[in-house]
Amino acid sequence: MSTSKQEQESGIKNPNPKIVLFLCRWCSGKGADLAGTSRLNYPPNVLPIMVNCTSRIDPRFIVEAFLDGADGVLVTGCHFGDCHYKTGNYKAYRRLSLVAKLLKQVGVNPKRFRLTWISATEATKFVKVTTEMVEDLKKLPPYWSNENGGDSDE
Repeated sequence: MSTSKQEQESGIKNPNPKIVLFLCRWCSGKGADLAGTSRLNYPPNVLPIMVNCTSRIDPRFIVEAFLDGADGVLVTGCHFGDCHYKTGNYKAYRRLSLVAKLLKQVGVNPKRFRLTWISATEATKFVKVTTEMVEDLKKLPPYWSNENGGDSDE
C-alpha cells in the first residue's frame, strides 16, 4: 500500500502541515528550550519565532503567516500572573481572542489558530500542545489547497 493511500485511509489530508509558533521569551520560550535539552521529541514542522512578550504580537503577523503559506499559527505565552512585563499576557489574550474571532468570521477553521499558556518548567506541555496542533492540522487540507485560497465553506 502506498503512503498516500495509507494517509487517505487514516484521514490524513496534510501529512506535513507548516505551523508558525510565536513564543514568549521568558516562559514558553524557556519551556521549548527545556524540551530540547531534555531531548523530548516534538514535530519538526513548527517554525518558532521568539518575541519578548506575547503582547508584542501584532495581529498582522498572524495574518501574514497564513498569507505566506502557514497551515496554522500557535501563540504561547506566560500564565496569567507570571508575565515578566506584569500584564502583557492579559493584553495578548484580549487582542488575540479578537483575532481568533475575526479569523473564524472570514472562514479560517478555528483549529488553525491557537493561543495557550506554557511556563518555563512545562516542557512536556509544550511538546503536547505542538504535537496536538500538528495532529489536528494533518486532518485538514493544506490551507491554500482551495482554488480561492484558505479554508472552503463547509
